[in-house]
Amino acid sequence: MGKRHEIRLSGSGGQGIILSGIILAEALGLYGGKFVAQTQSYGPEARGGASRAEVIVSDEEIDYPKAIKLDLLLAMNQKSCDEYYRDLKEDGMLIVDSTFVTQVPTSRAIQIPFTKIAREKFHKEIVANVISLGAITELMDIISPKAMEEAVLARVPKGTENLNRDALKAGLMTARRFKESLKKKDREPQEYQQED
Repeated sequence: MGKRHEIRLSGSGGQGIILSGIILAEALGLYGGKFVAQTQSYGPEARGGASRAEVIVSDEEIDYPKAIKLDLLLAMNQKSCDEYYRDLKEDGMLIVDSTFVTQVPTSRAIQIPFTKIAREKFHKEIVANVISLGAITELMDIISPKAMEEAVLARVPKGTENLNRDALKAGLMTARRFKESLKKKDREPQEYQQED
């Protein structure tokens, strides 16, 4: 059986979760050559309501398109972290936006302040989702940065390509520094703060 990865991106409406799911699926499928199934759901409120996107990726045809046990959960707010953490595999990866997620259910959570980085580095909260896609690319090792960049640039509004390319690079670099800090300290993941 081919290796199957189940990924859930979650947060609130207005954080770009659905778009992130589409970009991630296209990076893996269209630009990465893998089999992909992507689904999404959101609450009745467009902004502020619950929002989630799931991506199933495999090197073989996918027989069941829904996530059963997550290999990776991205939680962009506290509510989605609380609600979906129980769906994560025992050895699954939890990545949280520590700007909004202050109570993490495990010491192994990867805490990166995506929204804070978006505010401080780019003065635009809206790119927090693209920064998180950069981090996922670096941390998962199943997507090439080039495939992710192509998928991002194909989906973002015209005129924002440079901004989004830079946001993606910021996510890649932040996650890379996070991994390097773990190797140096040989410890459980803790919160990683963006360096200027």
